[in-house]
Amino acid sequence: MSNLIRILIADDHPVVRQGLSTVLIPRNGMKVIGEAANGNQAVELAHQLKPDVIMMDMVMPEMSGAEATKQIIAEDPDTHILILTSFGQEENLIEALNAGALGCLLKDSQPDDLLQAIRTVHSGQMSIPKSLAAKLINQPTQANKTESLLTDREQEIAALVAQGLSNKEIARELGVSANTIRSHDSNILRKLKLTNRTQIAIYLKDDADFRV
Repeated sequence: MSNLIRILIADDHPVVRQGLSTVLIPRNGMKVIGEAANGNQAVELAHQLKPDVIMMDMVMPEMSGAEATKQIIAEDPDTHILILTSFGQEENLIEALNAGALGCLLKDSQPDDLLQAIRTVHSGQMSIPKSLAAKLINQPTQANKTESLLTDREQEIAALVAQGLSNKEIARELGVSANTIRSHDSNILRKLKLTNRTQIAIYLKDDADFRV
């Protein structure tokens, strides 16, 4: 089956890796092609195997999930990484999302939520559970208020940011310069009282699944 999503699991607990492997099977359209027990192994296997999606634990020996994410994205910015996390790890999680991870998932999530998150991240979109989103921006998500806060152009740009597009990609899409997009970014952050582009994406997630 050539259309299987090829997955690398990075987690220092064998029981977690085994549990994930029982769900990520061809019947569900997925295949585990490698397992890493620490951050260093995750970086090495990402380079060797070129997986479609990496499931990355936050707390691992030798190198954290956030640092491993940084190194992997630095080498291949198109890598799709889904962070595995627990409550209380918000600071490290934000670091990983800012480094380029496309989503996060609580370790106690249901199998169907796990599969959906992987499919969403594989498609290049962000996937952040509602239970984590408010914690990440330290306030409830308020997508319904953006229309009154942002201009039409700012809303358009914010929506593209939430889809994971870079400033260069947005500039190309809208036919303007990257400097113009950066200026709009600054205005959006100021008006929404946020601090980075990741929080823009989180802020705009819908009430159901916070997926753009």
